[in-house]
Amino acid sequence: MYLIVGLGNPGKEYDNTRHNMGFQQIDLFANTHHVTFDREKFGGKYCEILINNEKVILLKPQKYINLSGEVIYKFINFYKIPISNLLIICDDLDTPIGKIKLKKKGSSGGHNGLKNIEFHLHTNEYNRYKIGISNNKKIDGKDYVLGKLSNNEQKQIESVMKQGIDLLNDYFVLSFDNLMNKYNKK
Repeated sequence: MYLIVGLGNPGKEYDNTRHNMGFQQIDLFANTHHVTFDREKFGGKYCEILINNEKVILLKPQKYINLSGEVIYKFINFYKIPISNLLIICDDLDTPIGKIKLKKKGSSGGHNGLKNIEFHLHTNEYNRYKIGISNNKKIDGKDYVLGKLSNNEQKQIESVMKQGIDLLNDYFVLSFDNLMNKYNKK
């Protein structure tokens, strides 16, 4: 069993913001599998799909992003999902917009959602799919990540999201090392 989590903030006011890249990507992936987030449990909206005869839970925590670890922990604990079968999709300030980065482990990089996940899971060794949103040092970090994407940024993100669907499909057939080799382009 796998758990794929898209991070974001719930509520219409956060749609199309930089911090909601995880929600945006997982919504597109769910659409390609003709499912919607029609179930709720443990503070999250989720759906289930079958890929290669494996049950896959797609999850959008409905607590603010910096509290999402509690929701993820409850799903992992209830369904007995190995941490190695967890993939977190999130935004990344340190990656240029239009780029992605896959990581197996590491620090939160200041991302409060990842900090909270590490706190609840008691580890920083879990798979991440990070979508670059760049960083504008002239704008306060909180205001920047909660800000709306410009039209140009949205076009770049749409291109990344299309690639992300392929990446997520490959996640179930490639080792994570091979997935990183394929998608982590300099």
